[in-house]
Amino acid sequence: MSDDCLFCQLYREGDHVAAADGFVAIRDINPQAETHLLVIPERHIDSFHHIGDFSADEDKRMLDFVAATAAREGLTDYRVVVNAGKGAGQTIFHLHWHILSGRLTGRMA
Repeated sequence: MSDDCLFCQLYREGDHVAAADGFVAIRDINPQAETHLLVIPERHIDSFHHIGDFSADEDKRMLDFVAATAAREGLTDYRVVVNAGKGAGQTIFHLHWHILSGRLTGRMA
């Protein structure tokens, strides 16, 4: 974890919708859909470009956590999005997944 990373700070101190097994989910402060959650791992990895730094077990646990969080929120139809790099819209360089459901708004629409 990094002291100067916003998502590391939110992992430690944020208002979590869900937390388990080294992952947390928070509500996006600039939602692009009716439901817009972010899933953040405890371990700081800059982006999806470095997903190989995760073990296969961590990959599976994160995807299981994404699915469990969506189910906990009562979502049956949703998108899971990961932005890999600045050109793809990544603005916080700590690997994270977006869970989006309902009417899309903003630039992700």
